[in-house]
Amino acid sequence: MSGICGWCGQPDQGFDAGDALDKMEKQLGAGTRATPVNGEQWAAASRGRKMQLASTDETIVILHGEPTYTGHMAVNIAETIANAYRHKGADVLSNIHGAFSLVILDLRDHSVLLAVDRSGIEPLCYGIAGNMLMFASRADCLSAHPRASSDIDPQSIFNYLYFHCIPSPRSIFKQQHKLLPGQMVQYRNGQADASFYWQLQFQDRSTAFEPLGKECFSLLEQAVNKAAGEDNPGAFLSGGIDSSTVSGLLARHNTGTTKTYTIGFEAQGYDEMEFARQTAKHFNLKPVEYYVTPRDVVDAIPLVAQAYDEPFGNASAVPTYYCAKLAAEDGQSVLLAGDGGDEIFAGNERYAHQLLLEQYQRVPTPLRKLLIEPLTLNFPGHAHIPPLRKLGSYINQANAPLPDRMETYNFLNRTPLGEIFTRDFLEHINADEPLMSLRETYQGARTDSSLNRMLHLDLKITLADNDLRKVNRMCELGGIDVRYPMLDDNLVEFSGRVPPSLKLRHMKLRYFVKRTLKDFLPQQALTKSKQGFGLPFGVWMREDKDLRDITFDSLNSFKNRGYVNTDYIDTLLRQHQEEHASYYGVMLWVMMMLEQWLQAHSA
Repeated sequence: MSGICGWCGQPDQGFDAGDALDKMEKQLGAGTRATPVNGEQWAAASRGRKMQLASTDETIVILHGEPTYTGHMAVNIAETIANAYRHKGADVLSNIHGAFSLVILDLRDHSVLLAVDRSGIEPLCYGIAGNMLMFASRADCLSAHPRASSDIDPQSIFNYLYFHCIPSPRSIFKQQHKLLPGQMVQYRNGQADASFYWQLQFQDRSTAFEPLGKECFSLLEQAVNKAAGEDNPGAFLSGGIDSSTVSGLLARHNTGTTKTYTIGFEAQGYDEMEFARQTAKHFNLKPVEYYVTPRDVVDAIPLVAQAYDEPFGNASAVPTYYCAKLAAEDGQSVLLAGDGGDEIFAGNERYAHQLLLEQYQRVPTPLRKLLIEPLTLNFPGHAHIPPLRKLGSYINQANAPLPDRMETYNFLNRTPLGEIFTRDFLEHINADEPLMSLRETYQGARTDSSLNRMLHLDLKITLADNDLRKVNRMCELGGIDVRYPMLDDNLVEFSGRVPPSLKLRHMKLRYFVKRTLKDFLPQQALTKSKQGFGLPFGVWMREDKDLRDITFDSLNSFKNRGYVNTDYIDTLLRQHQEEHASYYGVMLWVMMMLEQWLQAHSA
């Protein structure tokens, strides 16, 4: 593992700085390099080649990541930042580009500046105890500090079961906060003030395609070239638009053979191997393939649970791990990933679905309220007549506001909470918090477009809180460094200038990108439906005894936690066996991985 950790401020009597640093270091892994600074007033630790440290008489900079600084080609970018901070203060962040987490200790007034990159690629969390600010790249690292809380936050458990991850700013531990993409925290005199130093600017008005299309392709090529650098990396390849674009442009950049890595599944509706092979043939790539088995899943479950600093319930972490492991065993050290393309250029199916629902609100109100809805919803037995049932579902969804209706099919919204959770657990949480956080992010977008607001929301929830955590941690576990060309700052900012009418046209997802790349990508990549590295856990659990056993054992232990009613777990297991295995398998996986994480971290 790699990352940074430390604290600043006046410790209380009896505080052992060396012991505190040792405990935090342990969570970053063996071989951590410690840098005590100014006695017990400041201390920091780090591990990994992505860390840099610089200090002047006035400033100490602790940097993790591989960023650049506008106009400078410095070997030690931390020194450049330290010197610039003396004159620019927090405005220095506007000149830092790429993936980073950053801590600046200002020795002049004993203040601290924390920040993470614009896409939230590099994580950073913090906590305050008395006059001490603690920070770390990992939540479990921060909780190891003697003055930090290591108590599990019930609200975070609820949020995890709602989102299948724990969205920032919450952490699994009490009194701990994670920075959001493009966020900074200024700490002074025991107070921490959070604000955004950067937010994506959206342009809503229509624009001609041609000049934007040429600029987009140029930026894509520049982003891949920058991410590749001198490392001759390989690439993840699913055969979809983003991974195919990255792989094809990488083949242009690399002087030798470009290797791609693909995971397959012997399960109908999950395997993407043939799409990846067609892309590899189109660009003359050298594909390396592996088929994940149920046995692989059983073996990976405890490894994945241990690797994450918080509970994480995205099942595609498993194939991501095996893909990274495959690349490392093949001698690769760096992979390029296509994550981010869907969230900046509108590639997720729900965008088209939600805008289709928006059309209903354009029907004249008298027609909706006096004719369509009474005839549909009040028709005797409408729930048992498929066309009326479908129309009724459409009406009910369309009448709910965004972003609430995007969670219509969430497990926690389809069953009364009193049937899911124990009474004691519900007394300790705010059941409205997940939707409140979604609304805050959705409304915080600087745009009047519903589509752009959904993209803004997904840049945080789907990408930063979920996909990037998945890929980052699994690549680290597999022994690979990963980079994200689609999240190049220039490309992300450009995406904001593409109007929503070009991103999604006539319900065609990614219209702008598909038109831009129509002469570059193979046809099947442009028409392929999105799958990702989805894991057929629910299907395999029905068939594989070992997978059933580890699931049942985990859920039996989870029943004793006092979070979820045992009857609800039993009902899910029955529904999984008798009804839709893939659908109900999702929540079974999420609860199993929560129990596995709690066991692995002795919580």
